[in-house]
Amino acid sequence: MPHKFNDARRPMLPRQLHRVTNWTEYNEALRRRGDPTIWFEDGVADLWSAPRRLTQGDQARYSDIAIEMCLALRLVFGLPLRQTQGFVRSIAQLTGGSISAPCFSTLSRRGAVLKTGIRKRPPTDEPVHLVVDSTGLKVFGAGEWLEEKHETRGTRRSWRKLQLGLDLLSGEILCADLTLESIGDTTALPELLGQIDAPVALFIANGAYDGVPVSDLVEARFGDQVVIIIPPPKNAVPSVNAAHNPTPRDRHIDVIATHGRMGWQKSSGDNQRSRIEARMGRCKTVIGPKLKARTLANQRTEAAIGVSILNRMNRLGPAELERVA
Repeated sequence: MPHKFNDARRPMLPRQLHRVTNWTEYNEALRRRGDPTIWFEDGVADLWSAPRRLTQGDQARYSDIAIEMCLALRLVFGLPLRQTQGFVRSIAQLTGGSISAPCFSTLSRRGAVLKTGIRKRPPTDEPVHLVVDSTGLKVFGAGEWLEEKHETRGTRRSWRKLQLGLDLLSGEILCADLTLESIGDTTALPELLGQIDAPVALFIANGAYDGVPVSDLVEARFGDQVVIIIPPPKNAVPSVNAAHNPTPRDRHIDVIATHGRMGWQKSSGDNQRSRIEARMGRCKTVIGPKLKARTLANQRTEAAIGVSILNRMNRLGPAELERVA
């Protein structure tokens, strides 16, 4: 369960077992992730050169699409910038030289100002079941080996916080934002919700988002019909008008007091929050737990491209699981 209220009894709970029901299709989707042609969109060679500049300044040689494609290949195959240049150069030679490889310095410089967003599915009228959470990503600096060897702390080591919003129905990441570690989850939430252009019927978050400001923000953004599921803390008390005009938070507190926290998690659907935690683990497995870029601007571009890569991998064929125990 995502909530740690029952940590003391957690070893007593049996672990669920699942099996993949579409193993043939999923196995082929895993193979296709390593195919370079998957990451080159149709017609990208025709858009490789930058459009003619109409204002004063140097004419760019490569378009934003070309830079984004190169940076995406870098993340998929885990390459430094110089090796990315060589990899794209070899692809250009295999395609007959219709494109050329940007220099590694060009990739670094253009990545800081690249206008890129999350590649999502075409918008539909179906309401979204949104779950949000955040995780930490390492940036450059001394690692654990320095602490172990010299019994000291790496002073340069730092973190960035990756905010994600997942659609439970499609498995797509709808919104993402990379912030400094000092930025709280509730502070980054308005920018995160501003990226969603679809109706939201369900909003799920962890206890860090508990409070009236978050509930008011979600209702103002998506309407008062949205169902908000945020676990209240153990010492939460009902509001003064709970007896006559209970809020959704008051009803959550009442159910927890009557059926226990685990009973509330199952009845409310709060246990679905574990899906975004699994997606964050997949992000760190596929892309890596550490950001390669050094500056915040490049790191934000890297995070946005990484989220688009995860969405494309999900479209290639996700695993369909069936519980067996």
